Amino acid sequence: MIMPFSNEYSCAARSLVLKVLQEEGFAYDPVKDSDLENIRANYVEKGGAFFIALEGDELTGTSAVKKAGPDTCEIKRIYVRKEWRGKGIGRDLFNAALSYAAANYEKAVLKTDLSLHTATDMYIRHGFTIVKEEGCILYLEKIFY
Repeated sequence: MIMPFSNEYSCAARSLVLKVLQEEGFAYDPVKDSDLENIRANYVEKGGAFFIALEGDELTGTSAVKKAGPDTCEIKRIYVRKEWRGKGIGRDLFNAALSYAAANYEKAVLKTDLSLHTATDMYIRHGFTIVKEEGCILYLEKIFY
């Protein structure tokens, strides 16, 4: 079940994101990951959204939309616990974020690591185009009409 963020899941959401990052070989970055210290303040209260996936009482994934400008948002924090991957949870989380973005913004941007082929393929299938490649990072965008 995909649902909007609730404060009761603050610690679990932060732990999930950091665990998935570590499993994928990415180190904790105190600057980039500081948004997880107060999810409601950094996303919801600033014109964005944060979604969680629940299977029973277990938090299985996250996605987020962060305001990046007056008409632009960034879709980010799409993470699914390793044992829950391949079940469509990431797709559902992405779709929740994309629907929110389309209803509230004119353009969505996102970035992903070049090594994350499944994610990149999903973004392109949903109408995102690659606008820049810098090192190991792909930058994509989608304009809503």
